[in-house]
Amino acid sequence: MEIDELVSAVQTLNAEDSFRARLTLENWRVIAPYLARYEIRAGDLLIKQGDADRSMYFISQGSMQVFVTGGPPGSNKVAILRAGAVVGEPGLFGDTPRTANVEAMTPCVVWALRGPRMEELAQRSPALALELLRAAGAVMATRFRATLTRQAPVT
Repeated sequence: MEIDELVSAVQTLNAEDSFRARLTLENWRVIAPYLARYEIRAGDLLIKQGDADRSMYFISQGSMQVFVTGGPPGSNKVAILRAGAVVGEPGLFGDTPRTANVEAMTPCVVWALRGPRMEELAQRSPALALELLRAAGAVMATRFRATLTRQAPVT
């Protein structure tokens, strides 16, 4: 199954902001129908800063760069994400504008979890939906802390 490649990438990524959901392969197979698979060409934008959408993406293959526009010179590069990473996780928590651009550096395969599909999953498998949200929230918190340590906190 194609989902096995994604699960392997997620489970083997060793990064501080890794998506560490407590899910078995069988759990992922239940979640798989709620995900949409996309192939992204190098140079294409997956997420555009300022857009609003309620999607989180799992990177199954390839690498992506996260950057912002409109900041001071030299402040636009945020991160490089590899296979196994998630991106766009704040989209699951609210209808707020995207805070950064996400561009494919190489050809990529991503799996999208869109807000409405997450809501369906929550109705049918609440424990799995809760675990996805817990893990996405942990990624968000880790990234937020990293951002704060790079900048002086607002007082």
